[in-house]
Amino acid sequence: MVSADIASHPFDGDSDTVFLMPSFDVVSEVDAQEVRNAIDQAQREVSNRFDFKNTNSTIEQNDMVITLHTVSEDRLGALRVVLEEKLVKRGVSLKGVDYGDVQEATQNTVRQVVTIKVGISSEKAKEINKLIKSDSPKGVNSQTQGESVRVTGKKRDDLQNVIAMLKGADIGIPLQFNNFRD
Repeated sequence: MVSADIASHPFDGDSDTVFLMPSFDVVSEVDAQEVRNAIDQAQREVSNRFDFKNTNSTIEQNDMVITLHTVSEDRLGALRVVLEEKLVKRGVSLKGVDYGDVQEATQNTVRQVVTIKVGISSEKAKEINKLIKSDSPKGVNSQTQGESVRVTGKKRDDLQNVIAMLKGADIGIPLQFNNFRD
């Protein structure tokens, strides 16, 4: 005799069985609030530091794009250091920070656009899938799903080995692992 909830399921319990494989998602996310807080702290420090007096140094944010603006390239380097220190203190990985070219701006000033990469691009997803296919135990599969990669395997230990392997690999973006399911 089959219970009502199993009988309504497409698998009737007699011939077909549903096996849910353990899985997790590989993602690359950045907490936007922490980025905003780091930039606010960096702006406050720049406004109070003696070495930034009369340099009109600014840090402006537009979503995940940050513009650094100051009088010279050496002050720009110091501005970058302040920004990086604040990002690290707030738990934002510097792996996802991409620096643009230094550009000449008005009145003998310079600026640089800094982009914080969020999500896994299709190229990085291919790189992750290739790495998983070549270095992971048998029975572990991966599939790109938008800006994340879903990894499935027969054993939980195999998936934990994949996580350790991905943490040790230098992929160039910060990775997080979520939705771990048994």
